[in-house]
Amino acid sequence: MNSVVEILQSLIRIPSVNPDGDPGTDQTGEKACAEWVGEFLKKCGATVEYEEVLPNRPNVIGRFPENQNGGPRLLFAPHLDTVSVGGMTIEPFGGEIQDGKILGRGASDTKGTMAAMLWALWMLRGRISEIKAQVNFVGLMGEETGQPGSKYFAKHHGDEFDFAIVGEPTELDVVYTHKGCLWVEITAHGVAAHGSTPERGDNAILKLNRILDAVLPELESQFKNYHDDVLGYPTVNLGMIKGGTRTNIVPDRATASLDMRQTPALQNAGGALPILESILEKNGWTDQTSLKKTGESNPLKTDPDHDEIRRFAKMGSKLVMAPWFCDAGWLSLGGIPAIACGPGSIAQAHTKDEFLKIDDLEAGAEYYKRFLETYLD
Repeated sequence: MNSVVEILQSLIRIPSVNPDGDPGTDQTGEKACAEWVGEFLKKCGATVEYEEVLPNRPNVIGRFPENQNGGPRLLFAPHLDTVSVGGMTIEPFGGEIQDGKILGRGASDTKGTMAAMLWALWMLRGRISEIKAQVNFVGLMGEETGQPGSKYFAKHHGDEFDFAIVGEPTELDVVYTHKGCLWVEITAHGVAAHGSTPERGDNAILKLNRILDAVLPELESQFKNYHDDVLGYPTVNLGMIKGGTRTNIVPDRATASLDMRQTPALQNAGGALPILESILEKNGWTDQTSLKKTGESNPLKTDPDHDEIRRFAKMGSKLVMAPWFCDAGWLSLGGIPAIACGPGSIAQAHTKDEFLKIDDLEAGAEYYKRFLETYLD
C-alpha cells in the first residue's frame, strides 16, 4: 500500500456485509476483512489476535509493544461490517475513483475511518515506541445490527484501555454523547374467523390499533421525565405494522415495531421496556399481548472534560452530539470512556451511491496522525 486511498480501495473490495436482514449479496461476514486488517497491523509492528464472536465473524485486535513512557492506553476502534448492498446504483465492491471521490459500500461507514486510522499507524510505525501512550487497535464485527462485536470486546477487555476513538464519519467533530435505542415488537393476539362473519372472531389489527392509540401518547408523556440537556427528550417511533394473512380472514395476530431512543437518564432508570409493560398492565392488555425486544444499543455520555477529549478540542475539533448510535456506547458501558470521530459525513453513509471524498480521507489520516503526535511532545 502506497497511500491511504489504496488502503480504502482494498477494504471496499473485500465484501464484509452484515448478514442480518436482507444483505443483498451472498458475500457476507467480516472474516476476510478482519484478516486483511490483521496482516496490515502486523506490518505496522503490532501483534495480532482474532476473537471469533460469531462463527466466521471475528474481532481483530492489534497491540503495539508497550513502551516505557507510560501514558493512557488508547484504542482505535472502527467496525468491519457494512450495511446491505441491495438497491445500490454503483458497483458496491468496486472502490472506483470518480470526481475526487472513492465509491463503494463502506467508503463512508466506516471503512474510510478505518483506512485513515491504519494509514496514520503506518506513517508513525517507526516512532510508536516514542509515543507517551499505549497504542492499540480493534476492528469490531457486527456494528450494523445488534453490535455483538463491541459488546463482547467491552465484556472481555473493558479494563484494559483508558480511552477509545470509535471510527464513524463525523466530519472530524468529536461525538461525545448520543442516545441509545430499544426496539420492541408489540403483538396483539385475536381469534381468526371467516371474513364474512367477523363477529365470530377477534380482530387483532383493530385491537392493536386501540392499544397503540393509548400506548404511544402515554410513552411520550412519561418520556418527558427523562430530559437530557444536550440530547433532549427520549422519543418513540412506530416503524412497522404487520397483520393478517388474507383479506377474507379475521386476523388473529398483528405486530407493531417501536423504535425508542433513550437518553442516559432513561437508561439509568431502567429503560423504556418497564414503562411500556406498566402501560399495558394498567390498561388490562397484558394477557392479550406479547412483547419481544429485537434490538438495543447503549447511550453514550462521556465527560466532555476528559483529558483526551480536551486534547481533541485543542486540535480544533468541535464537541457535538449525534442522533445515531454506535459502538462507543457499549465500550463506555464496559468501562472504556469513548468518543466517535472520523472523516466524512454521516449523510454519505448507507446511500445507494456511497462515497468518501479523497480530500476528506487524507485529512482524516493526517488528523489521527496529529492526535498521536501530541503524545510525542
